[in-house]
Amino acid sequence: MKTRAAVLHTLDKQAPFAESKPLKIEEIELDAPGPGEVLVKMKAAGLCHSDLSVINGVRPRPVPMALGHEASGQIMQVGEGVSDLKVGDMVVLVFVPSCGHCMPCMEGRPALCEPGADANGKGTLLSGQRRLHLGSQAVNHHVGVSAFAEHAVVSRRSCVKIEQDIDPVEAALFGCAVLTGFGAVVNTAKMTPGQSAAVIGLGGVGLCSLLGAVASGAKDIVAIDLNDSKLEIAKSLGATFTINARDPDVIAKVKEATKGGVDFAFEMAGVIQAMELSYRVTKRGGTTVTASLPHPQHNWPLQQVSLVAEERTIKGSYIGSCVPSRDVPRYIGLYLAGKLPINKLMGERLKLDDINRGFDKLDAGESMRDLVVF
Repeated sequence: MKTRAAVLHTLDKQAPFAESKPLKIEEIELDAPGPGEVLVKMKAAGLCHSDLSVINGVRPRPVPMALGHEASGQIMQVGEGVSDLKVGDMVVLVFVPSCGHCMPCMEGRPALCEPGADANGKGTLLSGQRRLHLGSQAVNHHVGVSAFAEHAVVSRRSCVKIEQDIDPVEAALFGCAVLTGFGAVVNTAKMTPGQSAAVIGLGGVGLCSLLGAVASGAKDIVAIDLNDSKLEIAKSLGATFTINARDPDVIAKVKEATKGGVDFAFEMAGVIQAMELSYRVTKRGGTTVTASLPHPQHNWPLQQVSLVAEERTIKGSYIGSCVPSRDVPRYIGLYLAGKLPINKLMGERLKLDDINRGFDKLDAGESMRDLVVF
């Protein structure tokens, strides 16, 4: 079948993207789903820094590639061997398909699925196949999803069925921002009531981390960002103390406000300076959790003596250390119960043809969680 998709052909386009147009809206050929795969009609797809980092070359991927990874959609067709999804089912798409058989999957850590990571790096589906074509040229899949398209073929292992009655547009955020940000707090850090937290970087993922700290019963929540408007949003969501990251006394002010530093700092900005700040605002014995993905060549110089003498902990968190089939329904349930107000993070609803302008807003740090709505 034919479908329209946002395709990235090169990694050298510079902002403003509304002028350079790195994403071309093209009609591409989409194969029927193979064994273990499904055809999905997209409902909504969020614009995330993980997409932007491919566009600007920070995280190079094979091109041409149909981008997009945070999405919701409706099943239109199922491939051979798919028996637990049917036409008409609503799904949230997850950007690491989990095979269920490798060691991380068997250990209950599907976010670290080895075949899933291998397929994502190569631009294929979990099966190793590409179902997208421009004429005779194969088009790569973005992390097995390629959600900036009217339709996509994805692995069944990239889908979580939505049983609850939720707006499909809002459901899209649960595929990345909520899983990553909220999960970093409740799964990776395992925060408990009465502890304190700092969130550095208040994009969609960072604000979801803030909501995770609120839901976990944090006593003090410090929000740090370069954008004062984001700090105001953080206050409205439950931050007890906010500070602009440009303040030369930011570390001292955080420690003063929290009587020595926070128990947990969540780095969600994707730059080395934010990682250093996240480490330094924790208290003795504190933990720094990072879920951001800076350039692979960027390294953070760790002061090892403080790591040892102050018994600090540094943890990486990928997709919020989640089990998607468990966590997506749980988090949607929290939202529907009024305990996880992700609707307050929703930004502009864009048409597919406006996607380059949307990434200009994201690149400038001016957007909430903008989405392409189909």
